[in-house]
Amino acid sequence: MCGIVGVFNIKEQTPSLRQKALEMSRRIRHRGPDWSGIYCGGSAILAHERLSIVDPESGRQPLFSPDRRQVLAVNGEIYNHRDLRNSFSDYEFQTGSDCEVILALYRKYVLPALDHSDVHGAIVQMMERLSGIFAFALYDEASDCFLIARDPIGVIPLYIGYGNDGKVYVASELKALEGQCDRYEPFLPGHYYFSRQPGLKRWYERDWSSYQKVMEGKAAHQTYDDSVLEVRKALEDSVKRQLMSDVPYGVLLSGGLDSSVISAIAEKYSERRIEDGGRSRAYWPQLHSFAVGLKGAPDLAKAKLVADHIGTVHHEINYTIQEGLDALSDVIYFIETYDVTTVRASTPMYLLARVIKSMGIKMVLSGEGADEIFGGYLYFHKAPNAEEFHKETVRKIGKLHLYDCLRANKSLAAWGVEGRVPFLDKEFLDVAMSLNPAYKMCPGKEIEKKIVRDAFSDMLPEAVAWRQKEQFSDGVGYSWIDTLKQMTSEAVSDEEMMHAADRFPINPPRNKEEYFYRSIFEKHFPSESAARSVPSVPSVACSTAEALAWDASFRNVNEPSGRAVKDIHQG
Repeated sequence: MCGIVGVFNIKEQTPSLRQKALEMSRRIRHRGPDWSGIYCGGSAILAHERLSIVDPESGRQPLFSPDRRQVLAVNGEIYNHRDLRNSFSDYEFQTGSDCEVILALYRKYVLPALDHSDVHGAIVQMMERLSGIFAFALYDEASDCFLIARDPIGVIPLYIGYGNDGKVYVASELKALEGQCDRYEPFLPGHYYFSRQPGLKRWYERDWSSYQKVMEGKAAHQTYDDSVLEVRKALEDSVKRQLMSDVPYGVLLSGGLDSSVISAIAEKYSERRIEDGGRSRAYWPQLHSFAVGLKGAPDLAKAKLVADHIGTVHHEINYTIQEGLDALSDVIYFIETYDVTTVRASTPMYLLARVIKSMGIKMVLSGEGADEIFGGYLYFHKAPNAEEFHKETVRKIGKLHLYDCLRANKSLAAWGVEGRVPFLDKEFLDVAMSLNPAYKMCPGKEIEKKIVRDAFSDMLPEAVAWRQKEQFSDGVGYSWIDTLKQMTSEAVSDEEMMHAADRFPINPPRNKEEYFYRSIFEKHFPSESAARSVPSVPSVACSTAEALAWDASFRNVNEPSGRAVKDIHQG
């Protein structure tokens, strides 16, 4: 995982502006501790903090085209870069970096379209060729224009800022922009910003966003059994793509269904060495798996069961409640949110990432995204019909960049570890979201994500393959959330809550726990832009606000824990 910073529309390059960009980049050096690079030229500055995963020897950034007329800074991984390289017989690649193909694509699609009206179409063509997770800033010095873009779901974080003097800023984390520009906001997933047609524009569009279009496609005739087989093949292909690495990697194994499936597939294919240019590269002597929780936590025993079953070298990391409480301020600084469930879940993940880094592992695969795609949260049991179920999955996927993707990326990046999420692979999404939503539903007491369980139950212990959903912040130990609620209720007075809207007019806290986190957040990030960058909506068991209408018991409840769905949760 890397960090990028960009400043554009510069009227005059000065030493002080260069130092400003270096300071902005320094604030996110935790994302890329392996190398720092900077470009100053024309009307742009690009800075990069590198975490070397692919091509450690020559892949330092910013990257340049062969004639050095285009310059690029990227945070991310392009999984199909070898196929793309092979399609450019006339492009002279300068490095082995997977990200360099972005320059070749720009020169093929966008450069010839600069003087034509359909630049948007050219950019969309360029972006659709990429399979991966990414946020990048590209400056074309010859044409004095720039292009910024973010991956379809927002796995990689990105923020865009604006100065009253016309400058445009971009950075991987908001801490790089805080106090450096007049306002900033999250750069929307699946969007791009092109300087000749300013403003965020969507490049990622899919028919599966519409229930009607899904039901007009293969979902109308595909059987459940065929859907199970398709899910299995597509997810295995996704994991295989994402095993691309020149450094040691591991898996996050919570003991829940999603991480267990990813771990089992990774172990299955990691045994096969990667063939690269006639060389056989070993991924690691043996796949390592990592679980975190309080002693006796529900997740830990199940994680050990899976690890023994699939044969990973397993590491169980215990933390104490006091260690978690002591880390809260640092966690909020690194994850840049005051959302309650994100803070709860990020703290153990942040502590775990430090251990992972200490063992020399730079990349881990994780199970994020499955609950959004397949309706795994316990409130999905209350979905009234297939159409509402599907619409809610689309809403949840559209908000991942504000919640689980943000948590997973920034908790790990705080210690220079990259997280990859095979469930959110672009190609897998096209398969999974085009299935008949009725095959995903879990009415009443029927187990959630049954289609995933049927697809991979032969690879997992039965006790895990058919284990009920347990949200990560619950699974690390119920006393973690219970202590947070008690501690914050004592730390924030009733008087303070009465005046919460006076102190925090933007997204006033709804309860004392949110008030407590918001107070810490404000110390780190006092601007209005920072406050507006965080979502604040009522939720039950991680639902969207729209889904609260599904059940009368959800009314007047605002608790993201899965335990809030009392007639479903079995823990």
